Amino acid sequence: MTTQRQRVAIVTGAGSAQGIGFAAASLLGAQGRRVVITSTTDRIVERVEELRAVGIRAEGVIADLTHQAGVDAVVATATDAFGGVDILVNNAGMSSVSEWFGSGPVDALSLDHWRASLDRNLTTMFLVTRAVAPLMQAAGYGRIVNVSSVSGPVAAYPGDVAYHAAKAGVVGLTRATAIDMAAAGITVNAVAPGWIDTSSASDRERAMGAATPVGRSGTPDEVAHTIAFLADDGASYISGQLITVDGANSISEERGR
Repeated sequence: MTTQRQRVAIVTGAGSAQGIGFAAASLLGAQGRRVVITSTTDRIVERVEELRAVGIRAEGVIADLTHQAGVDAVVATATDAFGGVDILVNNAGMSSVSEWFGSGPVDALSLDHWRASLDRNLTTMFLVTRAVAPLMQAAGYGRIVNVSSVSGPVAAYPGDVAYHAAKAGVVGLTRATAIDMAAAGITVNAVAPGWIDTSSASDRERAMGAATPVGRSGTPDEVAHTIAFLADDGASYISGQLITVDGANSISEERGR
């Protein structure tokens, strides 16, 4: 009798110990998946050690996912170490591009900064999705969860037009891919976190979280539970959807009370 292979998940952008990516990898691993995690720096080695310390089968790859070679290295690690790819969590990107690339309002935004934001927040998702799609189609199974944001698809704040455009593009990518891959047994969904208290959150962002109807910022674990729900076998008839995780902030009409 053959034993079914455990589900294998790739989680991108999992280098931060207090980030959404690592929270998602930890939860998926605790639920029995084998995980491959990525980041652009060697701190991913520490995250792998932390996962293994609690009994999770994990591998890590240092990779720049804006380049095909980095994407190929991640997918090869998953197939060589664990035999395939069943789940993809596209989380890689910058939480606030203005801090890194000087993104700003449309009349002050350079073409280089525009392209850099789209590359890191949208093109990475396209490249990794394109790479795993043939594996999932051959298996007749797949779960892809893209981490978008409230910023762009649902709302906006001043001075970061490229980031908003990229995150809105994630929703378009999600819906179009969901249609393309539905017949193969693959679901594609997105989550839109609001103000989440990660290690990169600023005091201003935490203050915004305190002003939500819930009265606090969200946690990476709360976003991770939504990701894990969409990545589950049972979420087989949910595809092309955007789930907002923002403590009801985006639907609140009364502000500044």
